[in-house]
Order: sequence, then C-alpha cells, then structure tokens
Amino acid sequence: MHSMPVDLYIPPDALEVFLETFEGPLDLLLYLVRRANLDILDIQMAPLTAQYLAYIEAMRSTNLELASEYLLMAAMLLDIKSRMLLPKPPREEAEDSTEDPRAELVRRLVEYERMKRAALLLDRVPRVERDYEWTAVHIAVATVERLPEVNLADLQSAWLGLLQRARLTQHHHIGRETLSVREYMTEILRRLQGTDYVEFTQLFDLSHGVASLIVGFLAVLELVKERLVQITQNAPMEMLYVRLPQHESEPEPSTA
Repeated sequence: MHSMPVDLYIPPDALEVFLETFEGPLDLLLYLVRRANLDILDIQMAPLTAQYLAYIEAMRSTNLELASEYLLMAAMLLDIKSRMLLPKPPREEAEDSTEDPRAELVRRLVEYERMKRAALLLDRVPRVERDYEWTAVHIAVATVERLPEVNLADLQSAWLGLLQRARLTQHHHIGRETLSVREYMTEILRRLQGTDYVEFTQLFDLSHGVASLIVGFLAVLELVKERLVQITQNAPMEMLYVRLPQHESEPEPSTA
C-alpha cells in the first residue's frame, strides 16, 4: 500500500502501552513500604497514604476501570489514617480499647509478602516447555529367544506315550535278546550326526518291543547325563527334540 486506506479505523487507545508494574494494591503498598525502608509492623500512615494517593491520581488520568480496586484500598488507608488522628483515650481506658487500626492492613501485607516470596521460589523450579523439553530416545536391544525349559514331567510324559504305543504294536514271541546300552548310545549319536534335531520318538523302534524301548531310553538318559546330547522343545507341551550340544558361542535354548 502506498497510502492509508480511507475506511481504516484505528481506536484512540490502540497504540497505548501498558507496563504491568504492580499486580494489585497490596503489591503497590508493599513496594512503597520497602522503598521508604519502613517497619511493616509500625507503618507511618500519613506519608504512606500520600504516596499511595499520588499513584492513584496518575492511574485515574489514564484508566479509571483499572484503578477501581486501588480506590478501595485508598478508602481503607484514609479510614485508618483518620482513626489514628483521633485523640487517644486515657491510659486506663486504653487497655480496654479496640486493637490498632493498622492491624488488619499489617496482617494482609505480611501474608501477601509471604505468598509472593513463595511464588518466586516456585517460579525458579524448572518447568517443562519453559526451561526444558521432553524427549524420547528409542534404544534397540538385541534379545535372544529363550526356549522353554524341559523338565522331568515332559520327559516322563513322552516316555509313557512310547510305552503305550509299544504295547499296542508288540508281537508275542519267545526268545532271548542281548541288548547293550552302550550300543544304543552309539546308534543314537550316529543318527544325530549331520542333523540339527531329531524327534524324541524317532529314536525308538516300536517294532522291537518294550525291552528295546527301555534300553534305548536308558541310553538317552545316559547321553544326557554325560552331556553328549541335549533335549529341548519349541513351546510348552509340544514335541521333544534331541540334538547334539551346540557350540559355546551360540545362544543355547532351554534343555533338560
């Protein structure tokens, strides 16, 4: 724009600047008391009232609505000043007279000063979005899958299942058979060579009868005892697997 618009309206007080010096009449009174180095418990009402009224007059010339609460305090100060100018009763009657007219004003000033100091202390406490900002950091943690631990009950359940199946498929014959636990141990290790896992049930041949199952089971227990094989499972109550021990650098799943 090269010129001011004709229909532009600017209110008279649009460019006024307000300096928020005091937060209320008590704040002004406390400032005047501290500036004059007066004892807050023994305030000289005449000079304090004069200074307060001078400030009120300056405010009334600019904004009467803003000075309304200050006018109420001015009336209170004039009332206290007038009561203090009254002649004092004799000493005997003074003991029964009312309290100091300044007592209520002093009480309010002391309480206000205490709260103002507390507010300053609270304002010094660091606050979010004023002194610092929240931040979140995502830390990726490499986790190792932990397989469920194979306990004695799982091994017993698998063994009982084999015995039940063996009874259903066994053949009735009479004969003498020499079974060796060491031979079964060697056979199991041979079958595990070159494979990662072998199902527990696949290590036994049900057609050889219960005696073969018992010797084979003893061979598995002996291999586990000597740490030559490991028994594991992928989840609770699932199939058992037999494998050779893993290398020390690899994470080991739960074994029996």
